[in-house]
Amino acid sequence: MRFMVIVKANQDTEAGKMPTTEMLAAMGRFNEEMAKAGVIEAGEGLHPTVKGARVRYSAPSEASVTRGPFDLSPDLISGFWLIKTASLDEAIAWMKRAPFDPGCEIEIRQVFSAEDFGEAFTPELREQEERTRAHAAKH
Repeated sequence: MRFMVIVKANQDTEAGKMPTTEMLAAMGRFNEEMAKAGVIEAGEGLHPTVKGARVRYSAPSEASVTRGPFDLSPDLISGFWLIKTASLDEAIAWMKRAPFDPGCEIEIRQVFSAEDFGEAFTPELREQEERTRAHAAKH
């Protein structure tokens, strides 16, 4: 099973405060441990929302754009991991070991797999998805 681990933003991340050398080292060790166990597929930190934008769709081919910064709220994120574990419980066990400071919060969400879509995900759509992933992996 694949899971996205969403790291919630806080006042420090939205202010652009960078982690200390100690935090970077601790996170590097944790990521390396996950890599050696074959758990981590990706993981990145995100710039504050002042460097971002939101796109809201009102109708097909109609979208409005709002540039950041955005008010600090529980839906803002500051980073993520994409991990692969046998279960949600295993994902939780890994993330309980993450070297975060008190007050930090993460969310763990399962990523859909092709099988989750049932018959709606036709063989043609599966082939299209495979082509898209193969193309993305090359670039």
